[in-house]
Amino acid sequence: MAKSNEPLIWSLFSAGGVVAALCVPVHIVLLGLLVPLGVIEISNYEDFVAVLLHPVTKLYWFVLVSLPLFHWAHRFRFTLVDLGLKKFDFVIAFVCYASAVVGTGYSAVVLWKV
Repeated sequence: MAKSNEPLIWSLFSAGGVVAALCVPVHIVLLGLLVPLGVIEISNYEDFVAVLLHPVTKLYWFVLVSLPLFHWAHRFRFTLVDLGLKKFDFVIAFVCYASAVVGTGYSAVVLWKV
């Protein structure tokens, strides 16, 4: 029996869906609404920047960006296949997953340089 990469793809898809469903809305509410409205005040800007530059925070941001990219790639691939582009499945899969890998690499480079 030939080995398959499906378990890896499905695990990235699942983890990306969990992160997108649980963590992204929290960030939208906290950093997109509560901080600008003044509900949460950042009293010491230097301490806030120090927390953002901490390696664990960078790892969290990396996971927050990269896993939903793989979730998107898997979902978009099968959406296009379901729309009738099944004969281009290999090309679609390559483009979608390569985009997720490039986005993950770019986020790693950006977070490493910050």
